Amino acid sequence: MGYNSPTPVQEQAIPLILEGQDMIACAQTGTGKTAAYLLPLIDRISHGNYDHTSTLILVPTRELAKQIDEQVEGFGYFASVSSIAIYGGNKGDDWDLQKRALTTGADIIIATPGRLLSHLAMGYVKLDQLNHLVLDEADKMLDMGFMDDLLKIISQLPKKRQTLLFSATMPRKIRDLAQQILQNPAEINLAVAKPAEGIDQRIYLTYDNQKLPLLEHILRELDVQSMIIFTSRKSNVNPIVRSLQKLKFTAEGISSDMTQDEREKALQGFKNKQYQIVVATDILSRGIDIDSLSHVVNFDMPQDAEDYVHRVGRTARAASTGMAITFVNEKDMYRVQKVERLIEREVPKLPLPDDFGPGPAYDPGKRHDGGSPRHRSGGRPGAGGKDHRSKHHGGGSKHTGRRHEDGNSRPIKPASHTPRPQGEGEAAVAVGGGEKKKRNNRNRNRNRGGEGNKPQGENQQPAS
Repeated sequence: MGYNSPTPVQEQAIPLILEGQDMIACAQTGTGKTAAYLLPLIDRISHGNYDHTSTLILVPTRELAKQIDEQVEGFGYFASVSSIAIYGGNKGDDWDLQKRALTTGADIIIATPGRLLSHLAMGYVKLDQLNHLVLDEADKMLDMGFMDDLLKIISQLPKKRQTLLFSATMPRKIRDLAQQILQNPAEINLAVAKPAEGIDQRIYLTYDNQKLPLLEHILRELDVQSMIIFTSRKSNVNPIVRSLQKLKFTAEGISSDMTQDEREKALQGFKNKQYQIVVATDILSRGIDIDSLSHVVNFDMPQDAEDYVHRVGRTARAASTGMAITFVNEKDMYRVQKVERLIEREVPKLPLPDDFGPGPAYDPGKRHDGGSPRHRSGGRPGAGGKDHRSKHHGGGSKHTGRRHEDGNSRPIKPASHTPRPQGEGEAAVAVGGGEKKKRNNRNRNRNRGGEGNKPQGENQQPAS
């Protein structure tokens, strides 16, 4: 499979796991954490002659569960080790297949917490003899709200077991979880929260309605073999895909609104080079291994600095090289400082192309709330220069304040409007309705308990 020498995390983790020690391991994404625990566990299972499910691996997303299941099949080809991936979002037939595997006792179960709890509630899952528990991407599981589910599952496992916790970051909540579930763990810390050295990181300061023209420019200028474009809003995925397809790029989208079959088909098509570009939410930011990914684009700045590390870590994996480009609008500049403090380096801010007009000035110390007079005057797209929509979009229709869900190439509203994130089912505030109307809508949002201020992303707990 091309493994000739161990990565640092593999070199340190494998002996500890073979000795049966509990372990907490923190290493940057793309350094081989999955093989670091699969190889020694498969070795122990192959010599253990177990007549029960010996290993449970808990992961945050369906895609990661399926990928690890495939890796078990590859690594354990000559070891007669059986595995099953347990996750939701699929057909009813898959539930019966999962039930059959759980009742007959696969050696390794790889599961998302919600779906495993659904099976446990039915009473036919027996994990009372479990030997090894692995929590992979533990920080992401906690970010997604799985803490209670994890503790419910762990309460049904035998106290005497080997527990391995793998995470790309080590916040306080991970330390607290480790204290609850690990016994005298060994600890591995390798280059925590820093992207790989081979990533060429770049930032463009841009208004929202400059982003698609800038993306088109980048795609024309750079040698892009394969690219993931990340957006924090799943409502942006399809409009961006449609815009790319109009520009004759092969592109597909992946978000939690898609069925599991649709997600798997899109991801497999991207891995097989059927698509040059995939547009995705953060469900693809963790653990997904794609060979020769040349570019990552953050269409918008991630909510958390750690999410930036995971997103850009999709490229330059396994000591290769790659480029990560991030678009930062005037509202998100303060997030840049947080990222740079975390990765302990400054990311270059590149000027926009000559015919784009000016972007927003870099002012990381200011947080914009979308309502100050200075923000409104400074937020006009191309203020002080020409509006480039006519050049790059053929003089498209005048913006009317409608949500762009009908094929319009701009998936988000222009910066002159500065939309506030909306709660589900909440009507958009029309452009040109007057400052008083905007303030009234904001006040109503606050009176609803702040729901209108929550970003709409992937950080809500997913269906099992």
